[in-house]
Amino acid sequence: MLIGLVAGLIGLALGTFGVLAYRVSEKQRELLDVDAGEPALPAGAAEVLAVVGRAFVVLDDVDGVVRASPAAYAYGLVRGHTVVHKELLDMTAGVRRDGVILERQLELPRGPLGHGTIIVQVRAAMLGEEYILLLADDRTEITRTEEIRNDFVANVSHELKTPVGAISLLAEALESSADDEEAVRRFAKRMHKESARLAALVQDIIELSRLQGASVIQEGRPVDINAVIAEAVDRSQLPAESKNITIVVGGRTDGKVFGDQDLLVTALRNLIDNAIRYSPANTRVGIGVRSKEGLVSISVTDQGEGLSPEDQERVFERFYRVDAARSRHTGGTGLGLSIVKHVASNHGGEVSLWSQPGHGSTFTLRLPEMEEREGEETSASPALAPAREPSPQQAVVQGSRAAGANERGASA
Repeated sequence: MLIGLVAGLIGLALGTFGVLAYRVSEKQRELLDVDAGEPALPAGAAEVLAVVGRAFVVLDDVDGVVRASPAAYAYGLVRGHTVVHKELLDMTAGVRRDGVILERQLELPRGPLGHGTIIVQVRAAMLGEEYILLLADDRTEITRTEEIRNDFVANVSHELKTPVGAISLLAEALESSADDEEAVRRFAKRMHKESARLAALVQDIIELSRLQGASVIQEGRPVDINAVIAEAVDRSQLPAESKNITIVVGGRTDGKVFGDQDLLVTALRNLIDNAIRYSPANTRVGIGVRSKEGLVSISVTDQGEGLSPEDQERVFERFYRVDAARSRHTGGTGLGLSIVKHVASNHGGEVSLWSQPGHGSTFTLRLPEMEEREGEETSASPALAPAREPSPQQAVVQGSRAAGANERGASA
């Protein structure tokens, strides 16, 4: 009996000690949780940051990240709880030292690998007495747009200066050779060529400016692509005949495109003229059209020298020429394909390129087809249309070139 009583007292003592130890442990854990919890921001700061609409980072007195927005991580400004870029830490040090607001535009690496960069407008300021706030706005696209605009103005000035200077010099030479009939004819012919080049350049610049201000959505209407092709081919017959080049059209579409017919004719004419310009004499330029999966595709294939992969990446840039000397000889302005790209974009479509050196090039303009309204008769059912329509490359290319062009169409 005595032994049982003693054992019970010992068990009770151990139980009581265990309860007390558990309570002490809980108290210590609560204290640790308070110490290790998220630092408290000044009153109202969290609510303001939630709706500020810009990437933000809040740093403590040792530059540790207290809070950061998802955009700050997406921009690559923060990784884990650390600010990635030294330029940002230099700004926080300046704010902490001088107590002033700093604002800078920085070009920072987008990630640890590669050469990609992001341009951000950063504003650093004190947040309460303990924290530093960084606000960042992505200015990459705006900055690059401004650079493109400045480059465009510089290129236009240069391109206009060349034929204007040539005409001026030729006029002086013509004046000094008034008694030499042969020289007069030679200089007059050269002046005519330079003036034609100047007129083409001015027309392309006007066309490009008109495109950037055009509203296809507000001013568009249903357009018959077959009529667009017929008109573009008709306008290109004269330069084609001068090189004895045959323009072959294959395929037909019953679908319509919502847009501006004049702009679409201009875009297709530029593609055809480009194909004629860089094709050898006594060859042919092929035009193929088809409708498939809600898209109307118009392909223009030439038998020229083809383009290298490097040239293909830049061929749609303004004033870019694959061979500047050859382009001057052929009369190109370097704006034709840029105009095509703008027209395609304004109509919700795209223009793509397939090319191989020695095997020519195929430019394909793809545009969204208008949906059929209820009650309207469809001239070709979706099940039959793709089977009836020949592919553009099949209509214009033969042999090994057909296989290459069809491969390009399949990958696109």
